[in-house]
Amino acid sequence: MVRFASATALILMLAACGDKPASPPQVADAGQPQAAAAAPQPGAGAIAFRGAAIWDGTGSALKYNYTLLVRDGRIEDIVEEIPAGAQEVDLGGRWIIPGLINAHGHVSGYWADDSITDPTERVRGDLALYARYGITTVLSLGGAPAEAFSLRDGQDRPALARARLHLAGDVVTGNTAAAATAMVGQNSSRGVDWMKLRVDDNLGTASKMPWDVIEAAIAAAKAASIPVATHIFYLADATRLLQLGSGLIAHSVRDTDVTDEFVQLMLETGVCYVPTLVREVSTYVYAERPTWFDDPFFQEAAKQSEITRVSSPDFMARTASSPTAAGYRKALGQAQDNLRVIIGSGIPVAFGTDSGPAGRFPGYFEHLEIGLMTDAGLTSREILLSATSVAADCLELDDVGTLEPGKWADFVVLTADPLQDIKATRAIQSVFIAGNEVARD
Repeated sequence: MVRFASATALILMLAACGDKPASPPQVADAGQPQAAAAAPQPGAGAIAFRGAAIWDGTGSALKYNYTLLVRDGRIEDIVEEIPAGAQEVDLGGRWIIPGLINAHGHVSGYWADDSITDPTERVRGDLALYARYGITTVLSLGGAPAEAFSLRDGQDRPALARARLHLAGDVVTGNTAAAATAMVGQNSSRGVDWMKLRVDDNLGTASKMPWDVIEAAIAAAKAASIPVATHIFYLADATRLLQLGSGLIAHSVRDTDVTDEFVQLMLETGVCYVPTLVREVSTYVYAERPTWFDDPFFQEAAKQSEITRVSSPDFMARTASSPTAAGYRKALGQAQDNLRVIIGSGIPVAFGTDSGPAGRFPGYFEHLEIGLMTDAGLTSREILLSATSVAADCLELDDVGTLEPGKWADFVVLTADPLQDIKATRAIQSVFIAGNEVARD
């Protein structure tokens, strides 16, 4: 209809100017043969990322020298032969994996360039930073500003070129059931994807929410059909939260060994476990200058003003004298011990880092987490599954996490095989979201 209206307006304009309208198209004489219309090419409009080894995130083996076919931002197929008419992108023997999913991050706009003042663009800057490091989807578990919701609502489009975002709104707090359920209602009205509860006393330096308040908040979230993610530290709290209906254990159990009873409860409920090992590191590492500040992969996109802040003598001295730093350093070892048991028991482990707050560098911290998971004894395959299809399943995301037909074409091109050496996840040649290459300059 728009085209017809535009054409009509053009004819009327020409007539008004005294120009003679174009002659009508010629019609062939009866019996005269007419040229047949060219048949549409099967690959027309598609982009063929060819010449790569593809790991699709399902757990299947690598497919060598295959082509990832993308149309309108989504995966059409993984094929051996490129259909005629497709636009070809030669990957020259690289490796393709699904974009990584952070099941526990934070987006606030803190990490945007200091010159950016617009609140929406600052949040977009956080998401661009995650994407630059191959993190193509983030669940922000608390603290995201109002502008984040409009970015989330506008992301299901073929033109997207930054990390996808899912939101938990404000962390639910309160000392009374009325206060907590009011916060649940406020979050629900904003359209959150998850509800977040924090059940922790910061190694005895703060008070936890009363259990009757926690129960009321979980019940209110259930009534609103919104899953609940719970921040925990202690085994006893994690166990009780599972019994109350927590839908995600958003940190490791860090006070003691997980028990057979806890493992069985996790298996029975089907709830996922998010280790966030690097969160512990962030509490004590700035007592001195971290060695990874000299890592070129870190320096590629690290925010210099934040490096300066955490490198100041005063900040380092406060970190070194923190009464909780030693406790969290010890907690990291306990968390890694428990992770070996959890993954070995068949409990779904969703990759997550708690990155995004001050001192927790988005994008790079995800690769530190990969290293800590390796140190805990997880294989490359287990880590990659945790950060792709398992994380997507845990967050109930149907259109990311694997490279299968119909899903968004969110993927990372690597220059080495991550199944042979998980450090290859740092060897990023390019990142694509909805088939669009992410800026990495």
